[in-house]
Amino acid sequence: MAPTGEVGFSSLTKVCSENRLRWDLTPEQIHQLSDELIAKTKRVYDSVGALDVSDVSYENTVKALADVEVEYTVQRNMLDFPQHVSSCKEVRTASTEADKKLSEFDVEMSMREDVYLRIVALEEKIKDSLSPESKRYMDRLIKLGKRNGLHLLKETQEEIKKIKKKLSNLCIDFNKHLNEDTTSLAFLREELGGLPEDFLNSLEKDGDKLKITLKYPHYFPTMKKCFVPETRKKLEEAFNSRCKEENSAILMELVQLRGQKCALLGFGTHADFVLEMNMAKSGKKVSSFLDELARKLQSLGEEERAVILQLKEKECQKRGFPFDGQLYAWDTRYFMTQVEETQYAVDQNQLKEYFPMEVVTNGLLNIYQELLGLTFELVEGAAVWHPDVTLYCVKDRTSGQMVGQFYLDLFPREGKYGHAACFGLQPGCLLPDNSRQMSVAAMVANFSKPTADAPSLLQHDEVETYFHEFGHVMHQLCAQADYAMFSGTHVERDFVEAPSQMLENWVWEKEPLQRMSKHYKTNSPIPDHLLDKLMKSRLANTGLFNLRQIVLAKVDQALHTRSGVDPAEEYAKLCQEILGVPASSGTNMPATFGHLAGGYDAQYYGYLWSEVFSMDMFYARFKQEGIMNPKVGLDYRKCILKPGGSEDAAEMLKNFLGREPKQEAFLLSKGLTVEQEGGTPCAC
Repeated sequence: MAPTGEVGFSSLTKVCSENRLRWDLTPEQIHQLSDELIAKTKRVYDSVGALDVSDVSYENTVKALADVEVEYTVQRNMLDFPQHVSSCKEVRTASTEADKKLSEFDVEMSMREDVYLRIVALEEKIKDSLSPESKRYMDRLIKLGKRNGLHLLKETQEEIKKIKKKLSNLCIDFNKHLNEDTTSLAFLREELGGLPEDFLNSLEKDGDKLKITLKYPHYFPTMKKCFVPETRKKLEEAFNSRCKEENSAILMELVQLRGQKCALLGFGTHADFVLEMNMAKSGKKVSSFLDELARKLQSLGEEERAVILQLKEKECQKRGFPFDGQLYAWDTRYFMTQVEETQYAVDQNQLKEYFPMEVVTNGLLNIYQELLGLTFELVEGAAVWHPDVTLYCVKDRTSGQMVGQFYLDLFPREGKYGHAACFGLQPGCLLPDNSRQMSVAAMVANFSKPTADAPSLLQHDEVETYFHEFGHVMHQLCAQADYAMFSGTHVERDFVEAPSQMLENWVWEKEPLQRMSKHYKTNSPIPDHLLDKLMKSRLANTGLFNLRQIVLAKVDQALHTRSGVDPAEEYAKLCQEILGVPASSGTNMPATFGHLAGGYDAQYYGYLWSEVFSMDMFYARFKQEGIMNPKVGLDYRKCILKPGGSEDAAEMLKNFLGREPKQEAFLLSKGLTVEQEGGTPCAC
């Protein structure tokens, strides 16, 4: 049986509703505060490490480490987050330098054998008297100690430490290069044929040409709608060659160092090292999951490819271009958009007029409040890092208790993080006095900016991204773990996407769509016939889209399971084999793939893996019992969001579903038929 939905979220624990973050730090202050934070935190580790082994207790060891972790996490986020969002280059540089210094310090503290030995000694003494979460915390500290080689010889430990420091600096540089990339290409107006007037009018002029940057709000609309193949070709080649020289070298070094580290720790591959902590557990299991899914999607992908080739042939005849029977990397987004428009009659340019940013934001916030039993309130005059940014306060609707706060930073600017992401900034967990610290998170995105003629208008896929990332924000805020280590989205990496993927379903359902849309000029709702076409178009290109996800996941696995793999060659080979679309000559997509240096190494498969669970949760509960059913919403908040990482994902899923997860809903959502086998549990 699944739970009943009758649950209160008020707690007897006092909530400390202080936002301890500040965003007015100068480069000098960032450097100074970093040094102070390191010194203060090191003192705690030194005192734990200096304890006589016979004197260790919960208070002077585990609690001391947990307490300093809370303080350290808040201060560290305040110092390293500005590199992603500050509009001042000097602040961004200081923040990146602080991140490097603090990351090196993280490595030092994670390699404290003296502290590790005291935790091991304490476990022997008190393991039977701990609460389940405290026991999990202690077990995790010991497990992490072993994964850092603290049970190995001193020389081996030193080698591991050196590698970890190098890895952390390389990852920071890899993503900094992408964030700071300012490449743009200039085109004559006629070279941008097919793009709407409002888009062209928003572009910066460069003499008699218009400037297209490689940031998302420029790149994707052009790739989807520009009918001039040469323009798309130039853009696609530039996009997949960003930071090619510097990041290609970094990526090769990252892969090599990860391989060395896992060998020292006794693992066959880096993938096996990483996956030990995930639901999948081994590279072999991931490989068979991806192979099986690719096999099931292959014929669907071939059908879609044939349709796209026909569309290309027609287009070539119509515009007098030569047709060579081939699909290229710069063709796919353009013709996939045409599939939506011809087969499903969905015109994205017409549709976006119904998704002005303000209407979408209000609709989205109302849906989340209703579903999860929360209230959001805009904080007027909040201290933020840029005038575009807003801050909201979140309370539990029934008890009025403070839950947390979230920032929204939704528009692009120079030097800003280039994708969409949720950043946890202040962990929701217990403070040293056992009161609960409220959680604070930020959603950072790059949606189209307003122009003189129109407000910010979102493409439907941007609305989907908004829902997805905001799902992560809710996970950060609604989790109520005791320890910072288990706060928010600190769950298994191949489950972390499931809660927010599940919430993407709302942008494909009639009632939510109606609630977050309105024509920006007339205020009229989306006509029913347009809505129906949009909802049916969810299956458009699903074969090719998911096969591309498999390509990326397989590149990631190949780099981290085999030695001597050339990233660009492997990507090109898999594109040809799985998609039937060659990678453009001279490009190196993996060198632009931030996930490989952003904590998803050997884990990109997790996007598809976690979708098995997100679809099962949606279809088994919300679709059955009502997508706006607040009882199901509260069950979801209680069973999936509230534990944070204090329980295993498999346990949370079983609690919410009332059974083991199954794969059927996932396969059906991909347009595949399912052989019913009496509800077999999913292969993963």
